[in-house]
Amino acid sequence: MRELRDEEITLDASKYLESQTDTKGVITFVNDYFCEVSGYSTDDLVGKPHNIIRHPDMPRIIFKLLWDRIKAGNNINVCIKNLAKDGRYYWVFTHFEILRDRNSDEIVGYKAHRKDVSKHIKDVIEPLYKELVDLEKSGGMEASGNYLDEFLGSKNVTIDTLMEEIYLFY
Repeated sequence: MRELRDEEITLDASKYLESQTDTKGVITFVNDYFCEVSGYSTDDLVGKPHNIIRHPDMPRIIFKLLWDRIKAGNNINVCIKNLAKDGRYYWVFTHFEILRDRNSDEIVGYKAHRKDVSKHIKDVIEPLYKELVDLEKSGGMEASGNYLDEFLGSKNVTIDTLMEEIYLFY
């Protein structure tokens, strides 16, 4: 396990971090900016599971929702805290594209485009994610899933509209 550093990497708001995976989440492509920010080389990343950059502050329930959605062929936009090779972190807002076989329309992989997240977005999402992680430690993903459902219900939003509102209005 990498030693965590409480230091955020500042992203260039004009650039996107891009990656592609197969249907199991194994990285098949990363762009140069992804490598620059994460601190990994292309060779370090291609062929590895995408969770190589998963930060422990990220709730597992968010990734379950993400994978459930994209495996079903539906997009999801989500705010994610990633872990760089050197232990620093960076926040990204991620948009997924479903990659399909031209002949069969079968899902063959996923492409993700990531961009910088404003401080305001982090201020909104970090407390929610912290609560979800704490609940997962004590009650598993079922507890965090229940909390997330209640949280979204209390705001009368879905995960999609929450992320959209956070992105558009903050």
